Amino acid sequence: MREAQTQQRTWWARPGLQVRDGRLTVAGRDAESLAREHGTPLYVHDLTRIDEQVRALQAAFAGADLDGRVRLALKAQHEPEVLRFVRGLGAAGDAASVGMDVCSPAEVLFALEHGWREEEISYTGTNLSERDLDVILAHPGVHLNVDLITQIERVGRRAPDRTIGLRVNPRAGAGFDGGEHTLYSGPRPTKFGIFPERLEEAVQVAHAHDLVIDTVHFHVGDGYLDGGLPVFEEVVTRVADMVRFLRDQGCPIAEVNTGGGLGVPQRAGDLPLDLGRWGAILAEHLGQLGVTVATEPGDFLMKECAINLAEVVTVEERDGVRFVGLDVGWNVMGERFIYRSLLDLVLCRAADSPPVGPVTISGHINEGDDLFAEDLPFPEVAEGDIVAAINVGSYNASMTSEHCLRPSARAVFLPERTA
Repeated sequence: MREAQTQQRTWWARPGLQVRDGRLTVAGRDAESLAREHGTPLYVHDLTRIDEQVRALQAAFAGADLDGRVRLALKAQHEPEVLRFVRGLGAAGDAASVGMDVCSPAEVLFALEHGWREEEISYTGTNLSERDLDVILAHPGVHLNVDLITQIERVGRRAPDRTIGLRVNPRAGAGFDGGEHTLYSGPRPTKFGIFPERLEEAVQVAHAHDLVIDTVHFHVGDGYLDGGLPVFEEVVTRVADMVRFLRDQGCPIAEVNTGGGLGVPQRAGDLPLDLGRWGAILAEHLGQLGVTVATEPGDFLMKECAINLAEVVTVEERDGVRFVGLDVGWNVMGERFIYRSLLDLVLCRAADSPPVGPVTISGHINEGDDLFAEDLPFPEVAEGDIVAAINVGSYNASMTSEHCLRPSARAVFLPERTA
């Protein structure tokens, strides 16, 4: 019974993130010691985890006999050291390489500056301005996916004869809890994508400017695990029909880009996404079309590659609530506040210890909602302790702001795991 409870508390444990003699370790190093050495707040990156996730996706494509492409959603993680590691996973054109998914002109330039070739970069954004197009169209090898009919018109006026992709909206989305609606796609209209009944109109606008449509892109996922796969399969079924329609309209569709949204476990009881089943769904509905199948995750590739370490600077009870204050704020670690993502916090020196009572863990930003956890069961904690935020490698450091003029966190990158 006690062992089961310990496993429940350390549900996040895996190679590269473990408990040894009660203490949290990352890539084989003692987490608290890293914090003392480098200072806090501190992001610690286990780069090997990125390689493991990339290879798992590539193996899923291969196992499903698909011509697959893996790209990184740059908005999720843009630390130069991380990008150097990702670039090193495979040279341009190599099957082992990782391409780049970008969504702003600055991200186009950032990817180019960090070693990616134009033909490895896929741009999928929304509400393109003329200023955006000034940058994007200056790099003709970058593949542009357009998600609104009015935007097809704008691109066509600026760049007739160009090859583009369409981001479509199949009116369903695969969410973390298995729902059918996300902020990207669902029964209610969202800001993204062309609906199926407007595809003919989209083709007509493209043909009026001699634009060639060669890609169908959809982004419907939001952290989905196995519970979201039935919805994902329905989405892929609908998209396959769209591909057939576009081909009947004379569009040489060569790639179906499935976007991102693949999830990783975020709480006790979650199981990793069954990539074999995921690949089988893609193969069943897209394999017969003879297209390249692409995916461009952020969370799946990066979320598990980093933890954040912060020092406890305050422990104080107020009206029966025990507040634990950290030297980090939501300006540095904002994913929970923007996306309402789940967040687990661990006392580094007692990572598997049973809780003694509930705490509210707060940050150092001078705002009332800078709270990382409320009523969280937690071991006995004191000022000077180090607390780790688990699985924050994506959509945290990349969205750092300087609110209250609080600086960004330090970062450490561990390319290899020690024994």
